[in-house]
Amino acid sequence: MKAINPQALHAAQERQSQLTKPMGSLGRLEDIAIWFAGRSGNAIPKRLQAAICVFAADHGVAAEGVSAFPAEVTAQMVTNFMHGGAAISVLARENQISLSIVDVGVKSDYPTPSNSVHGKLFRSPVCAGTANLRVTAAMSEAQMHKAWQIGVGSAMHGAELGKNLLIGGEMGIANTTSAAALICALTDAAPEDIVGLGTGIQATAHAHKIQVVKDALQRARAAGAVSAHDWLREVGGLEIAALAGFYTAAAEAGIPVLLDGFITTAAALVAVRANPAVGDWLLASHASQEQGHRRALAALDLTPVLDLGLRLGEASGAALALPIIQSALTLHREMATFTEAGVAAGAM
Repeated sequence: MKAINPQALHAAQERQSQLTKPMGSLGRLEDIAIWFAGRSGNAIPKRLQAAICVFAADHGVAAEGVSAFPAEVTAQMVTNFMHGGAAISVLARENQISLSIVDVGVKSDYPTPSNSVHGKLFRSPVCAGTANLRVTAAMSEAQMHKAWQIGVGSAMHGAELGKNLLIGGEMGIANTTSAAALICALTDAAPEDIVGLGTGIQATAHAHKIQVVKDALQRARAAGAVSAHDWLREVGGLEIAALAGFYTAAAEAGIPVLLDGFITTAAALVAVRANPAVGDWLLASHASQEQGHRRALAALDLTPVLDLGLRLGEASGAALALPIIQSALTLHREMATFTEAGVAAGAM
């Protein structure tokens, strides 16, 4: 794992103290600029060249009625991504961020668009979605490993393209159930404190969803789940496994990661529990309205940049936060120092 550069951190802190403003007056923007300096090894980090990878897969637990939408929506949304009509398609286009959609296990068939200008589609399904995690392990060891490696390959592709920020997104009907089970397992939280409304289910369905997660956790513990990889195999999703591999490979390559919402944070929790050094390369874009997201962020010791009541996923929150992060780096890079501007510095 690449180490954070302490000299670059110190130099960035020194620069912040010399810019024409009261020290600390730009709040989190100053911290963000210093954070990127330490990870880029450059006291004045370059402009971010970001890549978004949205991993899509279906979940067998959808059969339990834990989502307000049918499972077919996963495939339909992949088509929507490629036609440019999804929120992340719009935000990627608006902010000129490259967008890739990676099918790691979409169950329903869908057409492959030709020459889409809205993103690149990579079809590499491990299988037709996971099994029902309430009654059996979601994935086999081989399936989990293959999905993880697809995520690794996606991160390496971003590195080869010279990207210096990687953003993971997800699409998978019922994946908030899987993410909630993982967060409960890896933080010892009660399902009542973590399981949220997902796509907008009603109170009766919410109570049922909590029970499904309780049953899944009990079953997986009885099956011997202990490690992060055990829990990922038992109650995770193919897209969550791919995200965990994506984050791990990014950290190993020394590329910062901007997390999105509830599901991506569950994947990050898996990656960090498996390799704690991954945590040094994670930045949280926003706090989701989905119940349990703040608990997961706290477990990772992350403070979100935004809090807008979002719960869409797809990497939409990360895409919205990126312009603020770019602004933090531009201010750090382009503001004059007191000496350069001929302005008297304040007393320290």
